[in-house]
Amino acid sequence: MSQFRALAAVLRGGCVGGSQWLRVCGGGPARRWVDPGRSCSSGAAPGHSAVAGSSSYVEEMYFAWLEDHKNVHESWDAFFRNIQDSSPSGEVGEIRPSALLQGRVQSHSPGMAQKVVEDHLAVHTLIRAYQIRGHHVAQLDPLGILDADLDSFVPSDLITTIDKLATFPEPKVTSSTCFYNLDESDLDMSFQLPPTTFIGGADNTLPLKEIIRRLETSYCGHIGVEYMFINNVDQCQWIRQKFETPGIMQFTDAEKRTLLARLIRSTRFEDFLARKWSSEKRFGLEGCEVLIPALKTMIDKSSAAGIDSVIMGMPHRGRLNVLANVIRKDLDQIFCQFDPKLEPADEGSGDVKYHLGMYHERINRETDKNITLSLMANPSHLEAVDPVVQGKTKAEQFYRGDTQGKKVMSILIHGDAAFAGQGVVYETFHLSELPSYTTHGTIHVVVNNQIGFTTDPRVARSSPYPTDVARVVNAPIFHVNADDPEAVMYVCRVAAEWRATFNKDVVIDLVCYRRFGHNEMDEPMFTQPLMYKQICRQEQVLKKYSNRLIAEGVVTLQDFEEEVSKYDKICEEAYTSSKDGKILHIRHWLDSPWPDFFTAEGEPKSMSGVSTGLHEEVLQHISQIASSVPLEGFHIHPGVSRILRGRADLVKNRQMDWALGEYMAFGSLLKDGIHVRLSGQDVERGTFSHRHHVLHDQELDKLICVPMNHLWADQAPYTVCNSSLSEYGVLGFELGFAMASPNALILWEAQFGDFNNTAQCIIDQFISPGQAKWVRNNGIVLLLPHGMEGMGPEHSSARPERFLQMSKDDPDHFPVYFEVQQLYECNWIVVNCSTPANYCHVLRRQILLPFRKPLIIFTPKSLLRHPDARSSFDDLAEGTTFKRLIPDEGPASQNPAQVKRVIFCTGKVYYELARERKRQKLERDIAIIRLEQISPFPFDLVRAEAERYGNAELVWCQEEHKNMGYCDYVRPRFLTVVANQKPIWYVGRDPAAAPATGNKSTHLNELKRFMDTAFNLNAFQGKDL
Repeated sequence: MSQFRALAAVLRGGCVGGSQWLRVCGGGPARRWVDPGRSCSSGAAPGHSAVAGSSSYVEEMYFAWLEDHKNVHESWDAFFRNIQDSSPSGEVGEIRPSALLQGRVQSHSPGMAQKVVEDHLAVHTLIRAYQIRGHHVAQLDPLGILDADLDSFVPSDLITTIDKLATFPEPKVTSSTCFYNLDESDLDMSFQLPPTTFIGGADNTLPLKEIIRRLETSYCGHIGVEYMFINNVDQCQWIRQKFETPGIMQFTDAEKRTLLARLIRSTRFEDFLARKWSSEKRFGLEGCEVLIPALKTMIDKSSAAGIDSVIMGMPHRGRLNVLANVIRKDLDQIFCQFDPKLEPADEGSGDVKYHLGMYHERINRETDKNITLSLMANPSHLEAVDPVVQGKTKAEQFYRGDTQGKKVMSILIHGDAAFAGQGVVYETFHLSELPSYTTHGTIHVVVNNQIGFTTDPRVARSSPYPTDVARVVNAPIFHVNADDPEAVMYVCRVAAEWRATFNKDVVIDLVCYRRFGHNEMDEPMFTQPLMYKQICRQEQVLKKYSNRLIAEGVVTLQDFEEEVSKYDKICEEAYTSSKDGKILHIRHWLDSPWPDFFTAEGEPKSMSGVSTGLHEEVLQHISQIASSVPLEGFHIHPGVSRILRGRADLVKNRQMDWALGEYMAFGSLLKDGIHVRLSGQDVERGTFSHRHHVLHDQELDKLICVPMNHLWADQAPYTVCNSSLSEYGVLGFELGFAMASPNALILWEAQFGDFNNTAQCIIDQFISPGQAKWVRNNGIVLLLPHGMEGMGPEHSSARPERFLQMSKDDPDHFPVYFEVQQLYECNWIVVNCSTPANYCHVLRRQILLPFRKPLIIFTPKSLLRHPDARSSFDDLAEGTTFKRLIPDEGPASQNPAQVKRVIFCTGKVYYELARERKRQKLERDIAIIRLEQISPFPFDLVRAEAERYGNAELVWCQEEHKNMGYCDYVRPRFLTVVANQKPIWYVGRDPAAAPATGNKSTHLNELKRFMDTAFNLNAFQGKDL
């Protein structure tokens, strides 16, 4: 016991103050450590702060330990026990000194005693340094050219070579020697291991030399582990156990043979394509062939854990290989894609083979369980598919009641340049922990080619690794050298186990290379000559691994050659079979089939129109719930109470405003078992405080009420969720959600219509052309608040011109069939409703149609509370339907021959036109007709109105500028309606660069100017088109 007293005495005399600078060599700059008091209060293991701290700290620890060993942290307990065990014979029984302190604590010299503590804590710090920074010196690059973190600097606190511990005369002393104050004589000394490491296995103490060796094995080999930023101790301990435990990365001979067989298939598939189609782009996997066995290992482990559905997204590189060897698409169907004479059997554009997806259900051979694999089709816009995959995964989990993600999971494969460079990756990560968006953990695999198209990573990212974005959600990151197949398989096994255990994201950084250029026709030597000289010399991973297994006696050369021949024969037979195919069926590549919704041929079961009206009792019941609080004792805000009373007053008069019209649509669909999901920024309340679908108790935190979920006892669930402040990611997510089932109304609402700008990639690449490219129906609804109301350029226009420009209906062709057939042939539906009833009808029609099309709705702002923008319950009565066009029902309609002008318009401007017409008393001279459905264009109804008012001039009026809005879309279609026999005059704002003015006075002057033109019956006399 005298050792402790001597130690305390030394520290009492030798330390001043509560914290000190850690001693460094040569008296150079020192490093500041935390205050000992803070270290104690946190319960942390003894660190340098304890060494450099006051003597009272050690004394307090010691006397507390004497009273009860449980009073101190377990690392202090181990330390004091060790010293007690090493006390000289006679002091505390006949206990021999342990190797830990032999030759150190026998003397009561102050210097010796202090060094005991310093060395003990230095070793703890050394272990922690490897855990934090060991990945920086891991051997990750198969080419041996670059460090994976783009920095050749070796952290000063890592003892990567034994000679760094040696003591050199000044000034040659190394930084590590200074940092730990250890020397070569300490290498054979044994040290107590802290509880935060597993390198000892069953041993609690190890010699310093062995500690360093095991740390290097765990953290500086072909695997680099980043995890110490995770703020959960249990998760950190779990990872340490997986990578530090001695001998844990072991594979049986059977597992090695399986790995080799999978590697053969992956490699020989690419070799076969290269031989047969040497001049074709295929974006092969050469240089990262290990990806295929990696994915299969993850799927095997996940299947064993209970997963039976995996949804995958990936870029084009390696897609064909994944389709063939992971999804197991028939090889002949893949090979026939290379035939330039193949004729498409489906309408639409189709897509290149390395963009296509696939859905397949099969038996997992390792677990003998059914598993469904879906690889999502996606465009060349790298990472755009990420949120789409997450949305579809979430939907499948939702419909199956998989609230913990134990049955359905997602795997995302990325490229290194895109993972670091594309903002949608960050947006997708930030959805991963949100209640209404989480998929309970995704496995991310970064195929790190260490190059972009031609761009060197050193000028392509600012972060050390391409994977650093994942740190924002505390996802562990496993870097691994792709030329070590067993290391890759082990990392994949751990990743799958992590996801199954913690239901959180995990990232695998597969450091590899790209044997050819960006595609097989590209010449990479132009820009990366040194890298590609090394790649030319690089031996294939299959050859390396097969030689290794042959040397180990796991397989024979004959076994290996037979396996290669077996797969080559499969490819040759499929190639022969593929020549028989003359027709390309894109439907065979569908990633999200709805087998019960369409016929076996993928066609609608009927093409008849349906009524979207409702029973009176349904209208009354929904309106009663919408204007009350269904929970007793729930305290709502006085302002909300006022809104509900206003709704109740409307209901008494059998009228509805916009919020009630939406309630009617959602509520009636829920009654029929249709799930409704409304997502977007601030949608629960509504940007304009009109919706209030989630009520908040004003006295109890987090107590909410969603009245829509209290409509019917057996109704479908209603989901309304405020999203993160993201458009690209969230719209992609909702698009994916809508893919999972046709029997759901999935809506995304922009905070303001122009916010769809930042989601343009999803709109342009998935929503508009999705069916044409991939034969994929989708019923996603976009709610885009739109209207020129003097609020400035940013919050006025939802850019309807963009959506209309992408609409596929022919402006010069008058269709033969209308309504349902016309909707079936379009790529999406664009509407601007002017009444709550028509808004309700179009939402209900979206579900009642026998097929699915995206629906773009330009929703109002000021009309939400406009006294004229209301509908009667009669407008939603049984037998009523959506009105593609609303004719004039005033005095002008009673004597159409006398009407001098017909103004066609859409949306909010109708109410301004109607008010001005009334003010000028022109109700008999001018008819105002509203286009509610703009695309596909209602040719038949417009012709009927034009013929009805045969003597009148035709005017298109819009509040948007002439080069925006609807003008360029409707003008040629109006001319087709009238067979180019009459002009269609434009009334509206002049062309402009910005969507709207930011000056209120200018806004009102513009409005007055075009209103004057609209009602000046002589405005177009003498004018020539």
